[in-house]
Amino acid sequence: MPPAPAPAFRPILGRNLPEEIAVAVTYNASTQAVMMATPQDLEDFAYGFSLTEGIATREEITGVEVADVPRGIDLRIWLKPQAGLRLAERRRMMTGPVGCGLCGIDSLEQALREMPAVTADLRLTRAEVEAATGTLRNHQPLHDATRAAHAAGFWQPEGGYLAVREDVGRHNALDKLAGAVAGRCDGAVVMTSRVSVDLVQKIAAMNVPVLIAVSAPTAQAVELANRLNITLVGLARGASFECFTHPHRIT
Repeated sequence: MPPAPAPAFRPILGRNLPEEIAVAVTYNASTQAVMMATPQDLEDFAYGFSLTEGIATREEITGVEVADVPRGIDLRIWLKPQAGLRLAERRRMMTGPVGCGLCGIDSLEQALREMPAVTADLRLTRAEVEAATGTLRNHQPLHDATRAAHAAGFWQPEGGYLAVREDVGRHNALDKLAGAVAGRCDGAVVMTSRVSVDLVQKIAAMNVPVLIAVSAPTAQAVELANRLNITLVGLARGASFECFTHPHRIT
C-alpha cells in the first residue's frame, strides 16, 4: 500500500504555512536533481519535469515511485533504454532552491539550450484572456490556505481550466501542470508569477502557444518567446494586460 501523501501545509503560530520538502529526482537509480517543493502532485511533477527538461516524454517513462526517505522524498523514475542513453549524454547535477530554475547547471549551453519553435496555435479574444486570469483564483486551495503558493493552470476557451497545479516554486507548479495535462497543447498556460527565460523554455517543451502571467516578463524572456513563436501576455490583471510577443493570437 503506498504511503499517505504528506500534507501541503500545516499551522504554525496560528497561521497555515506551506510545506517545503527536499525532493530528489532520480532516474534509473541515479539522482539527477534535488528540488525544494510542495509535497503534492509529485507524480505529475515527475512526468512534467522530465518533459520540460528534455529528459523523457511520458511514453519513455516506464514507472514512477514516490518514496519517503529520512530527509525528504525520493522521486524514482524509470526510463526506457533510449531515454536513459540520452540522459547519460547530457548528465548534470542540479540543486534548485525555490524560485530558481537554473541552479546547478554546469554550462552556458545547458542554461540557454536550443528549443524548437512552438507549432501549436490558438486564438483568444481579449474577453477570454480576462476570463482565464479572473477564474484562476477559483482553483488555488493551497494559496487560499497559506497566501504563499504559485499556481499554473491550463485554460481552454471552450471549457475553462483543464488542470491547475500549485507549489511554493513557480517552476515546480509549471512542471506539475505539464505532467497533469499529458501533452495537451490546445490551450493557454496561465501563471501567477513573473516570466523568466526558463519558464519560456518549459512552455516551448510543452508546445503551448500562449503563456499568460499576472506579472511582467524579463527582457530575455520576451526575446526568447518571440523566437519560439509563443504569444507572451504579461501584467494580466482584470481586463488589463500587455501582449509582448505574437499579438496576432489575441483578437
